[in-house]
Amino acid sequence: MLKKITIYLCFTFLSISAYSQSKLYQIFTKDGQLIEEKAFYQTLNEKEIIFFGELHNNSVAHWLQLQILKNLNSNENEIILAGEFFERDDQLNINEWLEGRITDKNFEAEAKLWNNYATDYKPLMLFAKENKIPVVATNVPRKYASVVSREGLKSLESFSEEAKKSIAPLPIEVDMSLPGYKGMKEMMHGSSMNVDFMVEAQAIKDATMAFSLFEFIGKGKTILHVNGSYHSNNYEGIVWYLRKEFVDASVLTIATVEQNNTKALEENSKGIADFIIVLPTDSPKSY
Repeated sequence: MLKKITIYLCFTFLSISAYSQSKLYQIFTKDGQLIEEKAFYQTLNEKEIIFFGELHNNSVAHWLQLQILKNLNSNENEIILAGEFFERDDQLNINEWLEGRITDKNFEAEAKLWNNYATDYKPLMLFAKENKIPVVATNVPRKYASVVSREGLKSLESFSEEAKKSIAPLPIEVDMSLPGYKGMKEMMHGSSMNVDFMVEAQAIKDATMAFSLFEFIGKGKTILHVNGSYHSNNYEGIVWYLRKEFVDASVLTIATVEQNNTKALEENSKGIADFIIVLPTDSPKSY
């Protein structure tokens, strides 16, 4: 009987050990080489601007964002957390909440929160508040992106100066030849909507998110910007607009992808970012 128990315990401990060593995700370099987390985090700590391209509903990706924020903070970087998940005209609400001047209830009632804020973004916000990390709202107010999707970029020029404070300076250059924008146009071919206007609506988001970071660049700070992967993949979108103004800025991009097999990076994901985090297709989702 004792022998059976000993064998069972040994098997159990081996199983637990094997499970603890398995990982839900893998991190690869842009050329598809697996990288250890220590080297990954070390590289992040050497960069000024980090774009974490997320899959909006992947809970593991959001957990990883929090781990990166914690790691940057533990290395005594002067951090700024910035994100697409807040629009620029909510900055006052954010500041007042971070300073403890308004309650969670009031903040969450007044700010334009995404449906998955409580599960996916609030943990980042709470860590930022606890550790006195500034949070910057970078996205263009959705009402202006909506106008552009219907009437084009030129329509924004007639808005008030107050409204324009929430938008990147006009006029905004849109390079329709960029692969990402070209791909967007091809996907929408045959749509009843004006395809060029839809691309311009994407561009106004990209340009505004980039512009929102300009005042913090070159100030010795580490900026962690959270955005959908399509806004920074292939160094386009936000990165393209930022590079127009700051050619030599120290930028690092992260993309997240889902694969059935996480052991190797699929060919179509190579080169889309400096680091690609591969998550299982069936990883937990927040919506």
